[in-house]
Amino acid sequence: MTSSRIPERVRDAERTRADLLTIATQVFAEDGYSGARVDEIAERTRSTKRMIYYYFGGKEQLYLAVLEQAYTTIRAAEANLPLDDLAPVEALRQLAELTYDHHREHPDFIRLVSIENIHHGEFIRRIHSLPSLSTPLVSRLDRLLAAGRATGQFRSDVDAVDVHMVISAYCVFQVANQHTFRYLFGRDLTAPANRDHLRAMIGDVVVGWITAGWAPGHH
Repeated sequence: MTSSRIPERVRDAERTRADLLTIATQVFAEDGYSGARVDEIAERTRSTKRMIYYYFGGKEQLYLAVLEQAYTTIRAAEANLPLDDLAPVEALRQLAELTYDHHREHPDFIRLVSIENIHHGEFIRRIHSLPSLSTPLVSRLDRLLAAGRATGQFRSDVDAVDVHMVISAYCVFQVANQHTFRYLFGRDLTAPANRDHLRAMIGDVVVGWITAGWAPGHH
């Protein structure tokens, strides 16, 4: 009898922890680390501070768990993209467009990244697993770039981190600067009518840049 109840209790615990992380992500993204209150997270999850402390240990540990999950989610999305059977140019385009889609669909991730940078990376440096999470992405990009160079399509002076930085910068901008950009230029970056255009743009930018007949000092 006891053994039959344990799996359900485990499932309940996993669901509770997942629910707490979901709401905590929203609260930290809305209010920042300093402004977020454990009381509010407990209220919005119809839980208690005691339960949050039971599962996570405290506000800081909960925030670290939120950050870790946010980065784990985007790294998993990148890893699951079926690129291996695509030609290098198409694979790079799809990677760029997936990143755009993910960032657009997970605005809380961008807000969390912005908050963490406001804190000068104080908390993320405590999550020692995150650098290794990026290794598969860099390795995959390295292989993709090598394949493109082997066919003479890709320039040779760009590495995987360069490519990731360009894609990430564009995609982060769409979310992080949407309000100021809309006010200054009258364009809503989040409007459904603009999505296909903006999605294609990052693919075109990255592919055009990586395949350009470029040499140092040449403009």
